[in-house]
Amino acid sequence: MTSDTYEITLDKFIYGGEAMGRLPDGRAVFVPYALPGERVRVRLTFQKRGFARAKLLEILEASPDRIEPKCKHFFVPLSHELGEAPGGRAHCRGCHYQHIPYEAQLHAKEEILRDQLTRIGKIENPPVKEIIPSPDEWNYRNQMDFQLGDDGKIASVGADLVSARVPARVPARTDPITECCLPAPALGDFWHQLDFGANDLFQHISLRLDAADNLMLIIHSDDPETPEMTLEADLSVVHVTAGDAIVMGGDDHLIMEINARPFRVSATSFFRGNTAIVEKMISHLLETLPLTPDAALLELYSGIGTFSAFLASKVGRLVCVEESPATCDDFSVNLDEFENVEIYQASADAVLPSINFTPNILLVDPPPSGIGRRTLDGILSLAPSALTYVSSDPSTLARDAARLIKGGYRLDAITPFDLAPQTAQIDSIAIFIKSFHYRTLFIK
Repeated sequence: MTSDTYEITLDKFIYGGEAMGRLPDGRAVFVPYALPGERVRVRLTFQKRGFARAKLLEILEASPDRIEPKCKHFFVPLSHELGEAPGGRAHCRGCHYQHIPYEAQLHAKEEILRDQLTRIGKIENPPVKEIIPSPDEWNYRNQMDFQLGDDGKIASVGADLVSARVPARVPARTDPITECCLPAPALGDFWHQLDFGANDLFQHISLRLDAADNLMLIIHSDDPETPEMTLEADLSVVHVTAGDAIVMGGDDHLIMEINARPFRVSATSFFRGNTAIVEKMISHLLETLPLTPDAALLELYSGIGTFSAFLASKVGRLVCVEESPATCDDFSVNLDEFENVEIYQASADAVLPSINFTPNILLVDPPPSGIGRRTLDGILSLAPSALTYVSSDPSTLARDAARLIKGGYRLDAITPFDLAPQTAQIDSIAIFIKSFHYRTLFIK
């Protein structure tokens, strides 16, 4: 073996889809596409004093949990026990867990969430409930993100890169991707037909599918020049650059449905791509929030009103805060029927110090980066009796939970939801209650 190649045994999953093991010098090493308990041969790709990252070269002893991935583009290394990986495959980095059964994926996500809350948040025995599975583990997405190769063909698959909520993490490749098991059937029938030809204007596109199977193609680029193209398909096409949306054909929005309720969603507005599990999240909020006719509810990062639309009729007053102008326009259309709802088009940082509103319930649905320090200080100043946190990143949730607990809240319960089967994404809803006995939750 070369000096940067090692044989190691892996111990556990960590957040991000990797398995962790130890190098001979004791450093942690993180390996994608491997499983706890497996003995593997790896090559280091990145090193620091305290840890390293490595590429999986060969499975020496496979886990009994390992299964054959459904998609031909999922990474499969050499294996003494499983045989050689088929050659000639383009490797897509859009999925992380196709090599383990769905039940094992769910268990792994529960354990990762618990580990993040314990290790980062310093919360002893965090009250993590059983994860809510996706009704469908395949073909569940009504929006997808794709990176293009140098030849203009689909080169890798991501998800939800329509907004800044989820940063692009998948590098473009030159090998074309011809198969994906995540999009809904009508979306899956269309995306592989796309071929934009070699171009220097854009390498990132998104596709959305609405309730009536209408399609929208969103072209993302830093170049303000609108690309020229001819598409032999009936769909809306929008060019998004520097936050501005330029309609090249069709409409600037789609009509999505959640629990049979229509929602206008513009090209630049965030929308969760697994509608079936979003409906379960809404049911959970309706069951767990202390909603009464005289309740005052403040919602930060309210988006298009996905949650607000189902909560508005249950409370006396609902005040929402959303920074994006286009998303606020969507919100106003989607909740036009309610007279007890107000929307502030501004950042939470700007609104909280001067807001003339005292909520007893607060709902936050921040981006993966979590709640900013100034916003969190503003929340603690308002001191609502109940705070519900919708999270799409367990590490930032754990960080923010530690701050909330230090500020006088108790983490009452946290329920994970699997919005993205086959991937490392972990969404959850955490409930915090104002308490004067919060210190007992911390690890001594």
